[in-house]
Amino acid sequence: MPYKFTFDLSRIPRLFFTEIAKVSYQKGLHKKAGKIALEIVKRFKVQELTGLNLSDAVLLLEDLIDIQARNIVERENFMQTGKRALFLPHCSRKYMDNRCKADFNPKIPTYVCNHCSSDCLIHKAVTVAEKKGYDVYILPGGSCIPKILKTKHYDGVVGVACGEEIKLGGEILRKLGIAGQAVPLIKNGCANTSFNLETLLKIL
Repeated sequence: MPYKFTFDLSRIPRLFFTEIAKVSYQKGLHKKAGKIALEIVKRFKVQELTGLNLSDAVLLLEDLIDIQARNIVERENFMQTGKRALFLPHCSRKYMDNRCKADFNPKIPTYVCNHCSSDCLIHKAVTVAEKKGYDVYILPGGSCIPKILKTKHYDGVVGVACGEEIKLGGEILRKLGIAGQAVPLIKNGCANTSFNLETLLKIL
């Protein structure tokens, strides 16, 4: 959880995310995101709905705009890739205790979903991604990503994480010449984090 604050965007209307996408499509606009982010934060009352202070809300929105813009830039390259991986955060599992029946592989390290809960967000994401031919990793943290990428030789990667982790992961992908797409968390923290499954499905 690299951010120094927690957030939950699940109460923000869907139009908010549509606006982010629209802003990001405009050429070069993500480089001037500060002023625009402030306007969007005020228009959608992000402070009131999330409890974040203004500077944290603007920082979060700037990251979301930047992620969307990078996805757009990388999309064509990503669509031409063959061998792909999906990195999911283990903190989005329905259960973080022994009620989760996932096996843990310490060699990678990753959790392996055993599909114990049909309403678990991770179960749903794993099921769809594997059907599309992705290798799926449910990661305890971002530090194991370089090892996986250097040993498995993927052409394309989709990562689900908070904005800060996505930025760090993006740097790793650029250094290795791997095309990437990212799905930001809409609720962060150390447990019960959440992402938009519909957004992930569109990216896959």
